[in-house]
Amino acid sequence: MAKHKHHPPVSAPRQDAPTDHEADAQELADLALATARRKATQEELARAVRRRLLDRHDDVLYDALELARGMADRTFGLLRETIEEHSATVLLRREGAPDMEINAFAIPVFVRSTGGLTAGQAFQDQAAYAQVLDSLTKAGLESPKAKVVLVQHWYDLAEFDRITYSRLHEIVREAGAAMTDKKLRPVPLLERSMSGWAPAGFEAGDAAVELRFLLGFALKRADDPFYAVPKDEALADVYFEQRMASYRAWTQSIAPQVARLLAPEGAGLELNFLYQDLFYGAKAQALSELFVLQLLSDVNGACEEAGIEPASARASVRLVDDEGDAILLVEVDGPNAQRLATAEKILEPDADVAADIADLEDALATLGLSFSNP
Repeated sequence: MAKHKHHPPVSAPRQDAPTDHEADAQELADLALATARRKATQEELARAVRRRLLDRHDDVLYDALELARGMADRTFGLLRETIEEHSATVLLRREGAPDMEINAFAIPVFVRSTGGLTAGQAFQDQAAYAQVLDSLTKAGLESPKAKVVLVQHWYDLAEFDRITYSRLHEIVREAGAAMTDKKLRPVPLLERSMSGWAPAGFEAGDAAVELRFLLGFALKRADDPFYAVPKDEALADVYFEQRMASYRAWTQSIAPQVARLLAPEGAGLELNFLYQDLFYGAKAQALSELFVLQLLSDVNGACEEAGIEPASARASVRLVDDEGDAILLVEVDGPNAQRLATAEKILEPDADVAADIADLEDALATLGLSFSNP
């Protein structure tokens, strides 16, 4: 029986918090609750988060998030969004100059190949790199007035996992200093983040699916109208729909050049892009998609081992409680009611349960599975 358990992206690398940090974590969580209840301002919460980021108090940030899980009024989601945004975004101020903003964005890509990717073959085509970099502003992914750089390294998930909130904040500040200085400046923190891919273990003829991230930085005026989301809800929906349409068109047109950044001529590669987002948003998307892919692989493998077609199996997706954690439990049974596969997805407190269930059922339906009522 195949079993896979997915943990949400907030379980980032950390150490147990020392006792003297517990009060600080509680204070931050309480401030998030007060902000959710409009007894404190969003700016007060943002200042408190930025202070912990500058002090490199990752233990306080992660502990505050754990405390916020049990709080009401969407406290957890508000605190997480604030931490993630300010980890990836830095405001740069200079006297006599307009305020500038720099953020770290990432583009997740699932890469299908035969035999897997080789790190030494990446970013060998500088013409392709220049085309991809130039396309980000030309295709409307970033403002025409923004200065954009792409790191010439494909990160794997293990490398992203090692980048904590405060470390990302430091990397963004370092990148901002380098991008605003007329002289070439070293970026040691960024360089150390490229620690190398975890061994994949694919044989030469294996069909491989691997997750990689393209990391970039965008420097622009803080008041650049390109990034201004309309306050009207209907207009905001149109704004994001247009951004999504631009991104989809970009992925279709630029895929050959991106493939050439992964392997010589991009030969034999099939790319599946997820949406561009700030660092942790992109990572969360990728983890969710990875869970689905692993689930489908588990079900296919279990059906093959049992000698049946997936269309003859039945699945159920239901919400269960596991010691206070809300979990989506996926169970797949064969025609004789034998259990073929199970998977568990731990949900965040602010998750849209109905949408998550529908997404998993849609994914399983692509294999031809039918569904049992939970």
